[in-house]
Amino acid sequence: MEEFIARGFAATRLDDIAKRAGVAKGTIYLHFKDKESMFEELVRTVIVPVVAQLNALPPPAGSVRDLIEAFAGNFLKQVIGTRRGDLVRLIVAEGPRFPSVADFYYREVVSRGIAGMRGLIELGIARGEIRQKDLARYPQILVAPALIAVIWQNLFARHAPLDAQDMLRVHLDLIFGERRTT
Repeated sequence: MEEFIARGFAATRLDDIAKRAGVAKGTIYLHFKDKESMFEELVRTVIVPVVAQLNALPPPAGSVRDLIEAFAGNFLKQVIGTRRGDLVRLIVAEGPRFPSVADFYYREVVSRGIAGMRGLIELGIARGEIRQKDLARYPQILVAPALIAVIWQNLFARHAPLDAQDMLRVHLDLIFGERRTT
């Protein structure tokens, strides 16, 4: 992961990965057919489990908003400002030049996240918690703050720090309505 993050997908060489790992380059080929398959396994190991948590959530006993806040808060802690976030940034930056990497990431991460979010949105609509029914057509809207936070953290945080948790709260207020304090 460190080599990919430091050099980018294109510039990372299996020789450098082997050297960092303290193994012969041939050892890598015992486990991976090429750099792309190694990168895919890295994503499966580092990112997929975070998104899989969404699809493993039990039906909410409380509000859908509470469940989304809990998942998103956990996602932000596990991704923003971590090497996972750097990996997401790498995919955003290099995906257009490497469509097979972008396709893999869509299949393994994005499509699963969208399906999980869509399910929660549909539940929120059925329960009357979400009034905008078209949101189910665009679950990307629900996860937009997380992606913005990843990009912002890596590019602009030194100029203008972003409170991702608070941004998420404001975003969810727009979708669910402001929380009432009692």
